[in-house]
Amino acid sequence: MVVCPNCNYQNPEGATQCEACYTPLPSMTSCPHCGATIQTDASFCGQCGSNLQPASAETNPDGIEAMIPTQVSAPSEPLAEATPQPVASSGLNLEKSPLAEVPPPAMETTPPVVPVVPVVPVATVGEAQPNISPGSQNSATQLQQQTARLLHVQTNASLELPQNVSVIHLGKPNDLVPPDIDVSGFPNSEIVSRTHADIRIEGDAYYIEDVGSSNGTYINNISLTKGNRHRLRPGDRISLGKGDLVSFIFQLS
Repeated sequence: MVVCPNCNYQNPEGATQCEACYTPLPSMTSCPHCGATIQTDASFCGQCGSNLQPASAETNPDGIEAMIPTQVSAPSEPLAEATPQPVASSGLNLEKSPLAEVPPPAMETTPPVVPVVPVVPVATVGEAQPNISPGSQNSATQLQQQTARLLHVQTNASLELPQNVSVIHLGKPNDLVPPDIDVSGFPNSEIVSRTHADIRIEGDAYYIEDVGSSNGTYINNISLTKGNRHRLRPGDRISLGKGDLVSFIFQLS
């Protein structure tokens, strides 16, 4: 069988053209060593690997193949070098032409740019350092604390809330819980209970709650139920008792 190299179709022996794709088929022959079918122009047998090219070496008596030296032809005589002939010119002498004496222009080179590195002064050993007292450092880093006040509406008196306690008691003097904000000196203070309300400080937030007063606590004219607390914001109106007779405005500065 002759296999078509284009479509791999198996053609019968002796076919010269593929019956499937009409591609010309290579001529085939048999290997003289193993009898395998090979192409007539193959250099080696694909079955046994024998060399199918005609021998190009002679064998010496010891059985070692010696390559036939190739005849090297004698080098031809070197060609005579052509002698340059002077070029006829109209009175111009090329050997002493002023153009030939002019040297080529020198290449201009740009000097490299050296980056300027700023010099940072380094303190030497033993050099006196500026004296900074710890007290000035603490005062510089100390954060400014906000101040809370209660502005009495009826008398325009300002009461600053203490900063060193977490619970501020509002009321009048008594033996149970002494008030931090005493309202006994304000008009109509009789409607205020001795333990009336507390202001609690948590971080930067202020909360007020009624602790069981007789006449109640009102925030912006809304009654504050006992047990509930309200976060105070600047401008809130706090009324201790009914009728808005003892009132304060919460302020922050």
